[in-house]
Amino acid sequence: MSWLSNSQGVVLTAYHPSGKDQAVGNSHAKGGEEATSSRRYVQYTMNQESTTRVTEKPEFNRSSSQDSLDELSMEDYWTELENIKKSSENGQEDEEVVVVKEPDEGELEEEWLKEAGLSNLFGESADDPQESMVFLSTLTRTQAAAVQKRVETVSQTLRKKNKQHHIPDVRDIFAQRRESKEKAPDGPELQSVRANENKYEGKDDQASSIIVGNEKLILPVPEDTPSSETAINLEVSFAEQAVNQQESSKDKTQKNEGNDASLPSFRLPKDKTGTTKIGDLAPQDMKKVCRLALIELTALYDVLGIELKQQKAVKIKTRDSGLFGVPLTTLLEQDQRKVPGARIPLIFKKLISRIEEGGLETEGLLRIPGVAIRIKNLCQELEAKFYEGTFNWEGVKQHDAASLLKLFIRELPQPLLSVEYLKAFQAVQNLPTKKQQLQALNLLVILLPDANRDTLKALLEFLQKVIDNKEKNKMTVMNVAMVMAPNLFMCHALDLKSSEQREFVMAAGTANIMHLLIRYQKLLWTIPKFIINQVRKQNTENHKKDKRAMKKLLKKMAYDREKYEKQDKSTNDADVPQGVIRVQAPHLSKVSMAIQLTEELKASDVLARFLSQESGVAQTLKRGEVFLYEIGGNIGERCLDDDTYMKDLYQLNPNAEWVIKSKPL
Repeated sequence: MSWLSNSQGVVLTAYHPSGKDQAVGNSHAKGGEEATSSRRYVQYTMNQESTTRVTEKPEFNRSSSQDSLDELSMEDYWTELENIKKSSENGQEDEEVVVVKEPDEGELEEEWLKEAGLSNLFGESADDPQESMVFLSTLTRTQAAAVQKRVETVSQTLRKKNKQHHIPDVRDIFAQRRESKEKAPDGPELQSVRANENKYEGKDDQASSIIVGNEKLILPVPEDTPSSETAINLEVSFAEQAVNQQESSKDKTQKNEGNDASLPSFRLPKDKTGTTKIGDLAPQDMKKVCRLALIELTALYDVLGIELKQQKAVKIKTRDSGLFGVPLTTLLEQDQRKVPGARIPLIFKKLISRIEEGGLETEGLLRIPGVAIRIKNLCQELEAKFYEGTFNWEGVKQHDAASLLKLFIRELPQPLLSVEYLKAFQAVQNLPTKKQQLQALNLLVILLPDANRDTLKALLEFLQKVIDNKEKNKMTVMNVAMVMAPNLFMCHALDLKSSEQREFVMAAGTANIMHLLIRYQKLLWTIPKFIINQVRKQNTENHKKDKRAMKKLLKKMAYDREKYEKQDKSTNDADVPQGVIRVQAPHLSKVSMAIQLTEELKASDVLARFLSQESGVAQTLKRGEVFLYEIGGNIGERCLDDDTYMKDLYQLNPNAEWVIKSKPL
């Protein structure tokens, strides 16, 4: 597909270089009758005029960084879209169409506050907002501003509806923060952000774009161009970084966009207290992480002027058993009866393994569709025989398995990227820099439900394997992104119909997002350090509050307060000298060991000492089967990565216990 520009406007033309139609859907079953047809052109114009005679078209402006980008091939995207439409025509014609009622702004913001764990700031429980006050005290400036904006909207809505229960005044909720802001509008917090950001300044990563009409298209970036390496700052709030970048740019002349056609090679800087991945935390702390991630994402979008509208989950009639068109949670429940602890649907996992067994070197893998009528028959047969174990997988061709995999994703009643956040994922294309797009995707991945997140991870890992064989299968990251984008972003549960111009923006934008998800998947499952620090602060404050409540209770019961304090103080310190930690390993033969802290001691060294002393059955344990955990103090439970420096972490959380155990499934 090429962009053709002239004085009259722009026409986007897609064609097959071979000059023949690609056989899709039922055309395979017709013995290639359509293969003899003449070259097919599909012309998309920016208005509703005839494609043969184009009069007025939107202006077409190319950013200075795009002068060398003369062509943008979107052929795979439009071909996949055509394949999807053909397969749906041969599918269920009586599919229920769901019309989503748009909630008013007040309802949306009220839902947002509930999800952020701040529902007791309004409504019937607003008389006792102490629980939220601890949470609010840990927020950054931009996070607090995002919360304040939503509280004001909800308060105004409640007043209009003449609600009888207590309506909070944001001046009371945020009085302390506002007071400190007035005293020091550019105080230590912002200075700290700027100082920290300077460490991570790299090559400009302004996103590539063109202007079509009034819409800005963020173009997918060619993968083979040279890339610069840029560190991702996880220590400072992303929204605060955006504010700092905006304020810094005010003092500069026109920003030099330079050659930014390449995707930067983002990396995570080493963190001595350890990198935290999704799955490393206890559920109670992960819940806090999700609430903070929602507030941070909203704050980032607010700072960058992007509207973030959450979509309420749609209640639709779904199947309560089977394989295709079944909600992920329902599917996993029935799978876990077969395989306890299963986190990814068994059919999804099996389809991936079947494709891999056929060899990932097959040309056109994922792009060339299976025969539509055969796919339909395979679906019916799988539904009847999969769980019985009688389905014959040997008869499933590789392209058919790939088509079934994409069909499974499309047929989910709620999209894999979730109804609530699908539009937020789409809005990522509107963020101005690649770094900010990556930061937003990181927060969105954290916000996904566990089942969606685990399935997405398995999908992205598989897609990367396909790309690793691009020399033989001719499927580059660009090709894969183009093919998979329509499958993830088209949702029958939402009304996503739009004008042709909007389709262009969606096509380029969603393909770009798919590209980022594949390229940076190893970074997206990392929980930013600033969020972990906020969780630690919340836990510390809650612990202090609980401790005060306990002391008050003990005093009322006439117990010796000093005795309680001594017991509390000596819980972790008993029989452990200064600079030494005691590591517990209840499931190993060496159940406990005192280890001297040094500057260079890492979590991997602690594990090595234990494993080297194992004997018998336990000797078969390998690195990767057991992990060192930080438990208690200012964290619930956290699995440590091998490169965690123990002395630095001990200084951050001196009251923690250290335990070696296996990771739950």
